[in-house]
Amino acid sequence: QVQLAESGGGLVQAGGSLRLSCAASGRTFSILRMGWFRQAPGKERELVARITWNYDYTYYADSVKGRFTISRDNAKNTVYLSMNSLKPEDTAVYYCAATRGSTNYEYWGQGTHVTVSS
Repeated sequence: QVQLAESGGGLVQAGGSLRLSCAASGRTFSILRMGWFRQAPGKERELVARITWNYDYTYYADSVKGRFTISRDNAKNTVYLSMNSLKPEDTAVYYCAATRGSTNYEYWGQGTHVTVSS
């Protein structure tokens, strides 16, 4: 099993920045890939960014490309999402997730709220 715990959410004005953290514990050696998802009120959950656990292969949704950066610190078993130039439409609950290889992410954090005011 893998446990994930997000932190770093909050309220920020449009144009501001936040950095989310996701600390992994448990059988972290089994993780292949980690992702950040978000779900805004009334909308479906969407993949924001993902990164492989042992390599720097990354993916970004078009809506965040150039503004968000996903990174990892394997020594700390932590993945980060640095968010810059935030927009009100970035308001959502952000979830960290991990997979051992399946396209379906198997492990999820509890989520952290990000609110961007205009």
